[in-house]
Amino acid sequence: MERKIRSRSILIVVVVLVCVVGIIGLPKNIGQLESNVHKRILLGLDLSGGTYLILHVHVEDAVNAASDVAVREFQDALTRRNIPGSVQKTDPTHILLKAVPANDWDRVADLVQNQFSDYILQPAPGNPDARVLAMKVSSQASIENDAYTEARQTIDRRVNALGVAGSEIADYGGQGSYDLVVELPSVTDPTHVRNIIKKVGMLQWMLVRGGPYDSREAALASFNGVLPPDTELLPEVNNSGSQVWYLVDSIAVITGRDLKPNGAQPSQDENGRPDVTFTLTRSGGARFAEITQQNIGKELAIVLDNQVQSAPVIQNRIGENGTIQGGNFTPQSASNLALLLNSGALPASISYLQDRVIGASLGVDSIHHGVEACIIGFVAILAFMLIYYKGAGVNADVALILNLIILVAAMAYFQGAFTLPGIAGVILTVGMGVDSNVLVFERIREELRAGKAPPAAVAGGFEHAFKTILDTHVTTVAAAAILFTFGTGPVRGFAVTLTIGLVANLFTSIFVSRVIFDYVLTRRERGAALSV
Repeated sequence: MERKIRSRSILIVVVVLVCVVGIIGLPKNIGQLESNVHKRILLGLDLSGGTYLILHVHVEDAVNAASDVAVREFQDALTRRNIPGSVQKTDPTHILLKAVPANDWDRVADLVQNQFSDYILQPAPGNPDARVLAMKVSSQASIENDAYTEARQTIDRRVNALGVAGSEIADYGGQGSYDLVVELPSVTDPTHVRNIIKKVGMLQWMLVRGGPYDSREAALASFNGVLPPDTELLPEVNNSGSQVWYLVDSIAVITGRDLKPNGAQPSQDENGRPDVTFTLTRSGGARFAEITQQNIGKELAIVLDNQVQSAPVIQNRIGENGTIQGGNFTPQSASNLALLLNSGALPASISYLQDRVIGASLGVDSIHHGVEACIIGFVAILAFMLIYYKGAGVNADVALILNLIILVAAMAYFQGAFTLPGIAGVILTVGMGVDSNVLVFERIREELRAGKAPPAAVAGGFEHAFKTILDTHVTTVAAAAILFTFGTGPVRGFAVTLTIGLVANLFTSIFVSRVIFDYVLTRRERGAALSV
């Protein structure tokens, strides 16, 4: 028995030490201890103040981009099959096909069925010699939902890369609203974060066909007002603030999607000027090497969000590694560009529906009252357990204190933020912990009144109470899981703290409390009553 108690006691001590390290780290002095606690115990928006944003994702941009791709691919498919015809987009979900010989429409229908299953071939209203490719409603909904999900993931990566501790990103509104709520605790000057979140971040490398031109009008005039096929004009802003224009291929050589994960890093050139180095995937690097080999001596425009950053001359073959050099880069802008590229491009633009800064005074007031309520309630519970259950009350109090330590440590390890509802979850956890101890202690009392010896009464008390305790905890965790799944930031904070507290309570009220009882039983004199 003593060996069993010793091994279990060692496990409890290890758990306590791990929890303490999670909360305070390994400080060398008092100052570092306080700093570690502040860094590890994160507070949510309602307690620390910060910025509250509601964003709308314009998923129609993704639909529009998908139909642009479909137009190019369909025209290429017709050309490969030697089918004459003209392909023109009339709106984001409809593509007009005309000038197709009558005997080729069956071949066009087969092409749509086999390769463009997201579209339906329909007669063109008012034009019996034309047809319309109409995007299926289900395909449009799928593109919109995928764009929304990808935008949310991209924004989450950008916020995390900025190091905003305790940030929360969740759906806002009902299904089909495509709105997001972003909570940024302790961010009271959100301009920089807003700019990073909103930036589309689409990087492209495009071959230059002409320029630079002093103005867009001058560029158009050089081609008699009609640009060559498959080209477009893009601006570049130089250090002086003036704008020049480049004629570039409309199809990019490579894009930011060809970067390896975290493949962009801020750096400096040989003259100490900020730039960004990048590493491509194997397929992207092979494609880039082939294109640059074929175009040595020509300019290659580096384009971010449809604006040329620089247009260096290709000096030699470039493989998987390269550098983005912009004459207007600063250390901050180079760092921002690397962050954008690593987090991925937004699939659609976003706009701000609401932008609110919550003052810290509200957080201080909430913390004061919340902590005050916790302390008063906790002390009252500890006192009650000591008075009502006597010696066993010490057992319950130790288990409750350890329960709180484990909860706080788990939040610190998982970088979870305490919110005001989260504090309510802590208080409810304490109540559940007391309930577990009451169930065990009352069952032990029943066993003692039935005439059983203290060791048998303790064993019977824990054995019979365990099923009830497990049932109550499982049902409460299930309810918390529903709150976490469908709730927003504060509600999810409540669900998280409650779930962690309940799991910790199973360990403390059943395992730790039993070890303490077993230790007391081995030290009591034969025939002595059990204080419970």
